[in-house]
Amino acid sequence: MDADRSGEEPVTALVPRGRPSWVVALLGVVVLALVVGGAVLFPRWQDARSEQARYDEVLRAATAEVIAFTTLDYRNIAPSIDRVLAGATGDFKKQFSSSRDQLVELSKQNQSVSKGQVLRAGVVSMDSDSARVIVVADSSVTNVNAPDPQPRHYRLALDLVRSGDRWLTSGLEFVG
Repeated sequence: MDADRSGEEPVTALVPRGRPSWVVALLGVVVLALVVGGAVLFPRWQDARSEQARYDEVLRAATAEVIAFTTLDYRNIAPSIDRVLAGATGDFKKQFSSSRDQLVELSKQNQSVSKGQVLRAGVVSMDSDSARVIVVADSSVTNVNAPDPQPRHYRLALDLVRSGDRWLTSGLEFVG
């Protein structure tokens, strides 16, 4: 049976014969705009990702240092001090290291145990090799005079510097 006689149109009639040239030109412009836009935005996206990664590294380093600083146990004081020194550099490391013997003696004498935790931390300023971070931390402290855990609240400002692939604390101060 012939397609023309059955009342059906031939299949070739359903397929468009050609697109208007303005549609092809418009699609070309859209593709070109997407390529150019991607080329312009991709480096910015990479920079933003790099900055966010650096921000996260700084916060992790500051948080770790504050936890080490606020967590000490007289029964095993040397590793506690070593954790602080491992994340320190410059003047802060020198000052903390020079007070090591006094800290060991006072900790053992008072049987001090302190367990710290960071509540909040935020980067105040940062560039490629230095940062300033404010940290809010609490610790629970026991000693011979206070056998029941006593809360301590800290607001600390840390100055960090990049040393190789690590961020180290070069300054730590208590703030209001």
